[in-house]
Amino acid sequence: MNEQEIIDRVQGLYPDAKIDVAGADCNFELYVIADAMEGMGLLKRQQSILGLFKDELASGKLHALSVKAKTQQEQIWQLNLSQIKV
Repeated sequence: MNEQEIIDRVQGLYPDAKIDVAGADCNFELYVIADAMEGMGLLKRQQSILGLFKDELASGKLHALSVKAKTQQEQIWQLNLSQIKV
């Protein structure tokens, strides 16, 4: 599985998503920002994305997929918070 295959699959579920993938072979980190996840808990967000890869994870074709999923507003909030100097 390659990065583009992962991006394409996630965009099939969340067409408005901004997606970044890092990794290679069968270990990837996936960052997804999509307003369509508004109102979903963190676990539901991860389950919705990981469910897209259940066959690959079960077969070992994809060994590890770390998912960080946020809405655009959550991303903005986190960026603003990280700029606060204490």
